[in-house]
Amino acid sequence: MTNVILCGGSGTRLWPISRTYYPKQFYKMVDGMSLFQLTVLRNRGLCDDFLIVTSKDQYFIALDQLEEIGVKNFRFILEPLPRNTAAAIAISCFDGKGMFFVTPSDQLIKNSENYKISLKAAEKAAEEGFIVMFGIRPSYPETGFGYIEADAKNPQTAFSGTPEAFNVLSFKEKPDPETAMDYIKSGKFLWNSGMFVFRPEKLLGQLKKYNPSIYSTSGKAYENAKKDDFMVRVREEDMIKIEEISIDFGLLEKTPMVKVIPADIGWSDLGSFDAIYNEFPKDENNNASSEGSININSRNNLIMGSGRMIATIDITDLIVIDTADALLIAKKGSSQGVKKIVEELKNKNSDLQSYHLTVHRPWGLYTVLLESDLYKIKKIVVKSGARLSLQKHFHRSEHWVVTSGTALVTIDGSRMLLKANESTYIPIGSAHRLENPGGIPLVLIEAQVGKYLKEDDILRIEDDYKRI
Repeated sequence: MTNVILCGGSGTRLWPISRTYYPKQFYKMVDGMSLFQLTVLRNRGLCDDFLIVTSKDQYFIALDQLEEIGVKNFRFILEPLPRNTAAAIAISCFDGKGMFFVTPSDQLIKNSENYKISLKAAEKAAEEGFIVMFGIRPSYPETGFGYIEADAKNPQTAFSGTPEAFNVLSFKEKPDPETAMDYIKSGKFLWNSGMFVFRPEKLLGQLKKYNPSIYSTSGKAYENAKKDDFMVRVREEDMIKIEEISIDFGLLEKTPMVKVIPADIGWSDLGSFDAIYNEFPKDENNNASSEGSININSRNNLIMGSGRMIATIDITDLIVIDTADALLIAKKGSSQGVKKIVEELKNKNSDLQSYHLTVHRPWGLYTVLLESDLYKIKKIVVKSGARLSLQKHFHRSEHWVVTSGTALVTIDGSRMLLKANESTYIPIGSAHRLENPGGIPLVLIEAQVGKYLKEDDILRIEDDYKRI
């Protein structure tokens, strides 16, 4: 069985900890692990290998986190732009065989034993040619989830027993509170977890019959993609031709070959700060808070920080999320509105919706230490043996000071070695490259000076990571 992990989302409901280029699935929020890492570890003993679908800008973060947990049996499909789950799953099917277990990368599963049992039951139904969904018995009238109506005569009994695959009567998208309560009262509805088990050739057969457009455009995108043993790199001109639609709308609501298994697996998608509050441990005053925070006469709050002391006095039912460059304060129950803040940031062309102060790159990372309209100071860390692209800038010069390790610097064809306490200057418009030829990380301080200091002021001439 192959675990297909859908790992390309941006998690806008969890801003500011989730950003476009470092979304929530990679944020280490559970026992020092990311939700992506927990997904891989959870399925490592149940699946033979992993097929990870992510964006070209996020795969190196996934790669680093896979290395951290010692997992090597994986392959990537890189999407140049997001086109929702129908495209991601269809392209995966053209690349695979055997049995597929499709999972999101950002869910929390607490009942591992029932998870295994449910997966076995789903696999059995999938062997008969069905696309089998995992449904979660709803515990409250959630308006942010999709619902699945199952064909069960006595759902109260059927949903609580040994996992059984039921026919699907209907799909319902994100209802209003009253409708969600009606769904719960009926007892026939399950939350749509976004997890599926099927044989790829069976899904492609149904897709060809019920949505030939998605089938053909996804097939062409896979056919034209650059492929090797490690990854499939889809071309942007092919990806953009695929309709942007979910697998639910694109296929599952059309085909009769779909079943659902009620899965009692301790599931949470951690898709909002309210959901995180519900899952995180609480203190004696029912606060879910970062270690080291001080809360005086404060109750029922979610308080998440990034190392800075957070102290509260006389607050109740609040969400306080503190990062190095942004602070969110909201009432509990209102966290779905975070998406509106992200939209405002996009309208203002702010980098706050895209980047943290620390930004991960395939060669390492950088942290913005200080910034103004005319200068920016960064700490840059380059992995052993890695190098940045050969590049030039049109609006800024750069000064590099090595603090540890050894730097091999190229400027307009001239090469030099720099060690700790040594520095160099890169004029505007000079073609330059930074490499780490040593066996330890290279750390340097970069001072940028210019009238335009955005990250898009870069012309890549050569790049080991094919970002040209």
